[in-house]
Amino acid sequence: MRKSIFIAAGLLFSISTQAQLLDIIKSTVKDKTGIDLNTPPATKGSTTTSTNTNTTTATPIKSSTANLGNLTSTQISSGLKEALSIGVTDGVKKLALNDGFLKNEAVKILMPEKLRKVDTTLRSLGMGSLADEGVKLLNRAAEDAVTEAAPIFTNAITSMTITDAKNILLGTDNAATNYLKGKTQSQLFTAFQPKVKASLGKVGADTVWKNLISKYNTFTGQSVTTDLNEYVTTETINGVFKMVADKESGIRNTPSMRTTSILQKVFGAQDNK
Repeated sequence: MRKSIFIAAGLLFSISTQAQLLDIIKSTVKDKTGIDLNTPPATKGSTTTSTNTNTTTATPIKSSTANLGNLTSTQISSGLKEALSIGVTDGVKKLALNDGFLKNEAVKILMPEKLRKVDTTLRSLGMGSLADEGVKLLNRAAEDAVTEAAPIFTNAITSMTITDAKNILLGTDNAATNYLKGKTQSQLFTAFQPKVKASLGKVGADTVWKNLISKYNTFTGQSVTTDLNEYVTTETINGVFKMVADKESGIRNTPSMRTTSILQKVFGAQDNK
């Protein structure tokens, strides 16, 4: 019995001594490294979860859908149509002025490409003034015709569907103009061509160009012809779309150009796309 007591006492003394040694080791590690061995390390999973939760709370993710969440399809469609209408109205107004095409290098109608040799030849023969007059009258015809064509563009805008309205709003600077162009260009050409033909005759372009080409054919022995009506129609339509695209880009990128509440609301939403 006495022997068992001595053995138990010895074990307790040994355990106590080990515990004291362990405490000494832990204290030394903490003093030297700052690491507290009494505090269990956080698991990898719990650290990741905590970090992810804090990050999500501090920096919420914004999405294009959220930015447009308060806009209805009708509002988006109305904003786009208004932007296009303003672009057409302003564009046509500027192009319809005297020299509206001729003095605007972005839309000026030049000599048809296949007739550039006519221009070069006439100038070499001292007939540069006749060539200049021909180019001027092409632009005069466009300036005259573009006013009468304004309702055609307006009707095309008002008939635009809203199916792709959100994608157009969040698209490139001229996405609405390109959409309108793709949907209406062929119809515009068909409707616009008679206007241009009448304007070519009204400003005297037909007479001047007949004289111009006749002189060229006489001096060169060639027989050059061209369809001025088709050429000027295409160039006039392209000029209007160029002006509309410039206006659309301005409204998208310059808040001060958003002169109505619907433009401010719709294009303000796309600022954060």
